[in-house]
Amino acid sequence: MLWVDLLRWLHLIGAAVLLGTGAGIAFFMVMAVRTRQADLIAHVGGVVVLADMVFTATAVLAQPVTGILLALALGWPLTEGWIVAALALYLVVGAFWLPVVWIQARLRDIARDCVATGRPLPARFDRLYRIWFGFGFPAFAAVLAILWLMIARPALGLPWG
Repeated sequence: MLWVDLLRWLHLIGAAVLLGTGAGIAFFMVMAVRTRQADLIAHVGGVVVLADMVFTATAVLAQPVTGILLALALGWPLTEGWIVAALALYLVVGAFWLPVVWIQARLRDIARDCVATGRPLPARFDRLYRIWFGFGFPAFAAVLAILWLMIARPALGLPWG
């Protein structure tokens, strides 16, 4: 049972990191961009990209591993409806998160270039920022839905689960 408790704990920590880091990164990036100060955006953008690589990426890799091992250890079939739904939503999160990571790095680089050249933030910065901002909503909603599925484990009435 110690193995199951360890897996459950690791899975819960990963979920907390995904939720917390995602919300924190979004908050700090939004607040930095609101200032329109390229030097501040460049600095915060650098920290945001680093945090995504260190914390979020680690949790992204650990979650399916700990989740699958936990399900197997508890005897839950991976075809269980709520597990399938959670995995599908996980793919949705990834489909939005991967471009967001690239966009964050571009926003950081554009801001750094503006600091180096003394130019204001260009229109392409604002276009990328709007995409970054918009992609956050479905990704965050999917993470919240996954957390609900993990807690409630509803019978979804799917043909296989």
